[in-house]
Amino acid sequence: MSESPVHSSKHDQISPVRTERRRILLKLSGEVFGGGTVGVDPDVVAAVAKEIATCVPEVEISIVVGGGNFFRGAELSQRGMDRTRADYMGMLGTVMNCLALQDFLEQQAVDTRVQSAIPMTQVAETYIPRRAMRHMEKGRVVIFGAGAGLPFFSTDTVAAQRALEIRADEVLIAKKGVDGVYTADPKTDPTAERIDSITYQEALQRGLKVVDATAFSLCMDNALPMRVFGMQGEHNLRRAIAGEPIGTTVRGA
Repeated sequence: MSESPVHSSKHDQISPVRTERRRILLKLSGEVFGGGTVGVDPDVVAAVAKEIATCVPEVEISIVVGGGNFFRGAELSQRGMDRTRADYMGMLGTVMNCLALQDFLEQQAVDTRVQSAIPMTQVAETYIPRRAMRHMEKGRVVIFGAGAGLPFFSTDTVAAQRALEIRADEVLIAKKGVDGVYTADPKTDPTAERIDSITYQEALQRGLKVVDATAFSLCMDNALPMRVFGMQGEHNLRRAIAGEPIGTTVRGA
């Protein structure tokens, strides 16, 4: 007597379908949104949105944004504020940046969704990885806000975690004031040299702090490549999203 076939539920049969397009996770710092000042600089955000919009037809794009142009939890805690509360304030700052970027992307006729790790249903969807993947498959840009929804996690770490969960092909770390990973801090050491390619292990061993060590570790453990590049320079953002070899490649081995 043959065994009866095992019937899976409809939910079990649902799996994300990858398109042939490249899928990336872009990390933008809050300083980019503020143009070096507190708040949001509309001209800067509009320029960023235009660069991203040109790549939407060819690349599946998701974005994690920082909130340093409003609040930095670690800095507020150093001034006497409770670290947990300070970090939640920083998370709310990232959502404001998400909404600003969404507005300027939609002005470029780019369909965009904001997903928040802290539920705020009037302004954003709740973060659901499979829904985010489905949005990208349909050509929408997904912007992740509110960090991890938990204190003590940097947005660099959140970028790595989100990239792994949505099965991104690469993490792009956009920096302001530096165009890659250097042997030392180029702002203080004139002998610092840019590194074109480095492994996660080497970066951690040498204490290169251009990206949070936890983010490095997450990507290293899961063999997820990272590219660190500078926002300055004509069309650098567009070039990085398109997969051109700019900045520094950080790889597993």
